[in-house]
Amino acid sequence: MALEDDIAILSQAPLFNLLDRDALRLVAFASESRALRAGDVLFRKGDRSDGGFVVSKGAIALDANDDGSPATFIAKPGTLIGQSSLFTRIVRPATATAREPSSVIRVSPSLMRRVLEEFPNAAAAMQDAMADELARLAKGLERVRQQLIAIDGEEIPAVMPD
Repeated sequence: MALEDDIAILSQAPLFNLLDRDALRLVAFASESRALRAGDVLFRKGDRSDGGFVVSKGAIALDANDDGSPATFIAKPGTLIGQSSLFTRIVRPATATAREPSSVIRVSPSLMRRVLEEFPNAAAAMQDAMADELARLAKGLERVRQQLIAIDGEEIPAVMPD
């Protein structure tokens, strides 16, 4: 795929859509593209991550159960798989398998670190977006906690951060 095509795909993906054209060009140039056939496994649940992936073509099934049940999520072009893996090595929580001929762009943590160092405005925008996402998650969890209290009829102590 041409550099301009990779830039266009990356600009659709969460977090990457916060980067300006020069930062996207760096990511597109320094990242690694990988082609997959239908049925190829991109990674397995329990593997150590080596970066995040942006789907550039096809469809990647993510299966957290790893038991043959239907996939938990289907990633299409422009989808970011493994957001946390852009920044640190984690254990993969699901198996990712190509459902059809597909291709992905792998972005390593070292490349992300370089982009964030060279483009501090992008780093700040990503930090803000991730903080907003975390705040939404915390609000959702608090709503669930309140619903459990209503069901059980007793107070469940809130967990205080360390």
